[in-house]
Amino acid sequence: MMRAGELKSLRMAVLGMSLAVGATAAGPARAFDPSAGVTKESGPFALFKFGFSAYKNGRKDEAVEAYRYAAEKGHTGSRWALANMYAYGDGVAENDLEAFKIYSEIAQQGVEPGSEDTGYFVNALIALAGYYRRGIPDSPVQADLPQARQLYFQAASTFGIAEAQFQLARMLLSGEGGTVNVQQAKKWLNRARKNGHAGAMGVFGNVIFQEGQTVRGLAYMTAALDQCSPKDRPWLQSMQEQAFSLATEDDRRVAIAMAQNMHPQADE
Repeated sequence: MMRAGELKSLRMAVLGMSLAVGATAAGPARAFDPSAGVTKESGPFALFKFGFSAYKNGRKDEAVEAYRYAAEKGHTGSRWALANMYAYGDGVAENDLEAFKIYSEIAQQGVEPGSEDTGYFVNALIALAGYYRRGIPDSPVQADLPQARQLYFQAASTFGIAEAQFQLARMLLSGEGGTVNVQQAKKWLNRARKNGHAGAMGVFGNVIFQEGQTVRGLAYMTAALDQCSPKDRPWLQSMQEQAFSLATEDDRRVAIAMAQNMHPQADE
């Protein structure tokens, strides 16, 4: 799930990088038209820029072609873009297994500290974690919850990605892929919310609400509901309303007032 906050998602962060690159790309010339100055023999970065320009202008078939040539030449950004298109059925038929294979190639390639490919690498880790968490039907890729937890841990601890921290915390709370560990889950939820993750703030509030911190927990859930993305509003609202119904009128009043001054990055 993609959450609201300063880091809405790693996918959007890397897309922002691509937009900056795309702004310098060639105009709306056709793919591999000599007048475009780009052919399948062009360098991988030129193909990547052309692919993004084509994608941005709605010529997704050309984008796929350019990304494939660039990917064959080892361009990580093109591999990432192609994997996303397969994962979301964006310009090509949706194919999770193909996306999984490409994300795996990116992850196995690794990344050097400070590399410009870091965003693509971490995005691949998170995408793979999602696939291992649920498996891919009618494919050799089966659910592997310990592996999913390990990949989230790597992205959460080494790279400090809020979405990975949030998903790791949820697995720790539910016991997916290992034992339940509420204290560790709270630690990761805290880190994620301080990174601007509204969903993590809401779940953190729910955990401490259940531990007896009624007002503070309800305040976090209420603030998260006010600051979340539309996509996350239904599940956050259901969670907040359930807690709200269990609180006293006085606790509700104090929590609502407290929530007005709360932000995901606020200290506990």
